[in-house]
Amino acid sequence: MSEYVKKERENEEPQDQFEERVIEIARVAKVVKGGRRFQFRVTVVIGDGRGQVGMGVGKANAVPDAMRKASDRARKNLRKVFLLGTTIPHEVIGIVAGAKVLLKPASPGTGVIAAGGVRAVLEVAGIRDILTKSLGSATVLNVVMATFSALDGLKSPAIEAARRGKTVEQLTPFWARRKHG
Repeated sequence: MSEYVKKERENEEPQDQFEERVIEIARVAKVVKGGRRFQFRVTVVIGDGRGQVGMGVGKANAVPDAMRKASDRARKNLRKVFLLGTTIPHEVIGIVAGAKVLLKPASPGTGVIAAGGVRAVLEVAGIRDILTKSLGSATVLNVVMATFSALDGLKSPAIEAARRGKTVEQLTPFWARRKHG
């Protein structure tokens, strides 16, 4: 390889390590004096597969512009999620408006038992084994926001064990103890 090619590769920006998923593209209308003004609303979720995840919503007159806005907002809205191997440390419920999402840890090999927006959020976050249930409203945007609310409600195993007055070992699921012990 020539010296020029090596320098070009060194000068390149590091590749974006985030996985991006478009959850919803919706046409929305604003009623004005002369009729309706239509725009597109795009919901995007990004994550690094190692516990970082973000969501963004963008509106514009054209879908590509809305996607770019949503992607930029998702990058600014990144948050850390506590993981226990390939699952979450404890059960949690997220509520936004009329949507409720229940997230439950699952043993390795279970997979992501979820649908739609919940599945997309969990997969980009790096969660590979989880059980979920969506209750109440099925509005995609509210369900995704409820999933984020639930993920925000996750605590580190040490903090949750202290809150419940138990040891971390008592809180750890049996299949996780068996693997380490």
